[in-house]
Amino acid sequence: MPGPTPTPVDSDLNLPKNVDVVVIGGGIIGVSTALELAERGVSVLLCEKGRIAGEQSSRNWGWVRLGMRDPREIPLMHEAIRIWQGLDARLGRATGYVQSGILFEASGTRDDENLRRWLRHVETLQTGGRMVSGPDLDGLLPDNTMKLRSGLFMPQDGRAEPQWAAPAIAEAARDRGATIMTQCAVRSVDLEAGRIAGVFTERGRVRCSQVVLAGGAWSRLFAGNAGIALPQLKVLNTVLRTSPVQPGPETSFWSDDFAIRKRADGGYTIASGHENTVDIVPDSFRLGLQFMPAFRHEWHSLRFRLSRRWLTEAQQDRTWLPTDVTPFEHCRVLDPEPSQKALRRVWAKARKAMPVLDRAEIVQSWAGMIDVTPDAIPVISAVDEMPGLHIATGFSGHGFGIGPGAGRLVADLVMQTEACVDPAAFRLSRFTDGSAVRPDAGY
Repeated sequence: MPGPTPTPVDSDLNLPKNVDVVVIGGGIIGVSTALELAERGVSVLLCEKGRIAGEQSSRNWGWVRLGMRDPREIPLMHEAIRIWQGLDARLGRATGYVQSGILFEASGTRDDENLRRWLRHVETLQTGGRMVSGPDLDGLLPDNTMKLRSGLFMPQDGRAEPQWAAPAIAEAARDRGATIMTQCAVRSVDLEAGRIAGVFTERGRVRCSQVVLAGGAWSRLFAGNAGIALPQLKVLNTVLRTSPVQPGPETSFWSDDFAIRKRADGGYTIASGHENTVDIVPDSFRLGLQFMPAFRHEWHSLRFRLSRRWLTEAQQDRTWLPTDVTPFEHCRVLDPEPSQKALRRVWAKARKAMPVLDRAEIVQSWAGMIDVTPDAIPVISAVDEMPGLHIATGFSGHGFGIGPGAGRLVADLVMQTEACVDPAAFRLSRFTDGSAVRPDAGY
């Protein structure tokens, strides 16, 4: 069963010779960055090795979530929600954004006390977030059979359609003058006196003074070829979608057993609320010490396995010349197999909890590779040792909702204007400057 099909975005035909900024990667981070820059009068070329939103940007749950964010992400996510609220009108296109609210069950490590503790991080932001129980809680999830005791409800949170959003943003960026090239991998950066002077693509060289690497799960490989150490691993998440069914819950819901949100077509997107698969690959050992705090923090939710992915990455080139065919051209779209075991487990739990789903069928399932960092927050940063290079990656499964805000922050950094939020927490140098690097759940 193939992965989701994002709205097609046709490629521009001609590769420009000169632009101000090249954005590498056509996921939601890359296209949001391109839009922000183009709206500020900057000439932008966005290069995508495959298709726009072909990987995790069309494979995620579709949540636009402030709730239960790492506290370091809260200011940027708050900015992102403000952007989402006016995004369809700004783009002139539909993203499917709905401010439906999200309910987080109090259980396991996210028990009632910890949810209340996290809630203090947003008490000055007027989100309307609150603890709910009894009839108020059951009213958000009518006809559920879970006998929930309490939960955190974030009414400002919502959902959008991953297959629509990044393509809509890309087309709007083109409306503002950006060039969008698909099936066009950037092979490497071009340097003069240690500074960015351009990029080499599979279709030729482009001069520029700034590059934004927003390559998702591929960012570490590209950065490594440029001599930049970027600690990043990949985690696999399996997702299913159902046929339309009525009446079902409007509020999205997150529990340890499953997470669910309504789709624009009346069906539901469902995934495990906590289970992710980690393929053991050569980078698992290269980066093992850096990721150890994260592994300990998420040990209960990670399923480690040895699979064919080991051989794939072991055989992958890690350095190459601008004239070489690169791994990005050998694999245009990363389309991993979903875990059938995870699908069976989450579907059984969701149907037991919400009997309305007995009238629905699974119509599609897929998996996506999530780009994760040792502290589970992104890198949104200039690269000090290579002036002109910026990195926006490692969103650790939180990238879709925060994408428009991240694009704005990247544009601020590229143009050296006042940043929409303090970017210090996202600096690349945190991995080498002696900072304590570990996840922070906020409780």
